[in-house]
Amino acid sequence: MDGALLAAACAGALAERSPQRSKALSGLELGCGAGGALLSLKWRCEGLHLTGIERESLYADLARDNVLLNGMHNVEIANGDIGLGFAAASVERADLVFSNPPYFDDPETLRAPAAAKRPAWIADDGLQAWLDFALAAAKDGGDIVFIHRADRLGDILGGLSSKAGSFQIRPVQPFGDADAKRVIVRAKRLGKAPLRLLPPLVLHDGGVRKHTDAVEAILRGDAVLSWA
Repeated sequence: MDGALLAAACAGALAERSPQRSKALSGLELGCGAGGALLSLKWRCEGLHLTGIERESLYADLARDNVLLNGMHNVEIANGDIGLGFAAASVERADLVFSNPPYFDDPETLRAPAAAKRPAWIADDGLQAWLDFALAAAKDGGDIVFIHRADRLGDILGGLSSKAGSFQIRPVQPFGDADAKRVIVRAKRLGKAPLRLLPPLVLHDGGVRKHTDAVEAILRGDAVLSWA
């Protein structure tokens, strides 16, 4: 779900650009795993040149296999460690940098996951390392989009504010009367516009269908996540 919403949010950001400015755009996903969000965005934005960076060789190989199996073009997978910083990575700066980073950076805060799942759950170098990488990797005026736990919103805003602004925040709530569990945060490198807190995206309405109509349309690829 988080990867699908991230891809839809990125597609929504790119949709704001005029066709002339959308040509030859590039995107970079930090911690692409097996490529779920990366390939979902590529399917939505066929002309986008995409790169995924992944530390774990097993996941990087799976992502490369998925690129081939889905017949995707202009999608590259690079091995690299976010914790070492952008200067140590073999990737170029991008018009769009996006990520669904590990949600925990303190292994004492949760029961230890299985060893194979640990990289997806624990950010060994902390959330700030991912934010710093994104700031360095985004072109001036480029978009940075993160999905993360709602209780880390302050850390995300503070961690990006040195070189980014024009923040837009979309809370994600399981139900209309429930607290947000996730936030999708969009920023622009060197942006100066005022912060905008957008209406929440509500996942479930308790009806016959599992998801609300808006979420169902996003998951089926019929809609993007708008930033309007």
